[in-house]
Amino acid sequence: MNIAFFLIPKNEVAYIPYEATMRQALEKMEYHQYSAVPLLDNRGRYVGTLTEGDLLWKIKRTPGLTFTHTSKVFIKDIELHRNNTPISIHAEMEDIVTKAMEQNFVPVIDDNHIFFGIITRRDIINFLSENWKNQDHASLINLLLY
Repeated sequence: MNIAFFLIPKNEVAYIPYEATMRQALEKMEYHQYSAVPLLDNRGRYVGTLTEGDLLWKIKRTPGLTFTHTSKVFIKDIELHRNNTPISIHAEMEDIVTKAMEQNFVPVIDDNHIFFGIITRRDIINFLSENWKNQDHASLINLLLY
């Protein structure tokens, strides 16, 4: 099955520039109510995923850091604790299912490592749930893997 069916394109995804500040990230994550967002460099390449946990660890490890001071902390200076490895736009469905078991979304990149969009765990589970009821299970597994 073509993974493009599940793709949420970049223009519909909340992401954070790698050059942004911690405050900008906090505000964007709060606004969208996301616990994790993709990070992109100034050329549009995926460089990692920032999580609430990364921000909390930075606060914990930076004595005296207040919300006001977060505008002076850059994302590139925050340690990322999860390695959400992206997949190629040419990947197979099997690759997505495996990754979605471990992360809320799977970043998708093109051949030049340019961020293309994401595939969410929710979309995959919804698809599986809807089709599980309507097909025999062997057909659904074949649909996903081939």
